Amino acid sequence: FDSLPPAHYKDTVTAILSWIQQSETKVSIPQVAVAEYEIMEQRLRELKALQNSLQEQQKGLNYLNTTVEDLSRKTPAEVSQKYRSEVELIIGRWKKSSSQLVEHCQKLEELMTKLQRFQNDIKTLKKWMAEVDGFLKEEWPALGDSEALEKQLEQC
Repeated sequence: FDSLPPAHYKDTVTAILSWIQQSETKVSIPQVAVAEYEIMEQRLRELKALQNSLQEQQKGLNYLNTTVEDLSRKTPAEVSQKYRSEVELIIGRWKKSSSQLVEHCQKLEELMTKLQRFQNDIKTLKKWMAEVDGFLKEEWPALGDSEALEKQLEQC
């Protein structure tokens, strides 16, 4: 029985692998260009929630490491190597998934900032175009009214 991990070990492996699979699935959603800020905000909330659950799962990963180290002292080399390989595989996927998660959050935040700036620029441009349109539709001053012509020239 010394060569077998505790029952909680297998449950923890299953839970972490499930979390990693879920994380990989969410992170692998194709990155498409989204021009709607609300959709981007929703996606960022989902990714942040995934990051929070990452912190919760860290305890389980630490438990797996500790358990495998304990097993390696009590079991033959080939048995302990099997468990070490399993945990190393999990840790590799864990690190890859968590780094992708951080990368996606950062990229999405950058894109959201750019979109916000772009939308503000569009509002400013539309306001300016409306002012120009109003100016162009104004009645032209009479040819003899040099003061009005100078004022209009300054506005142009």
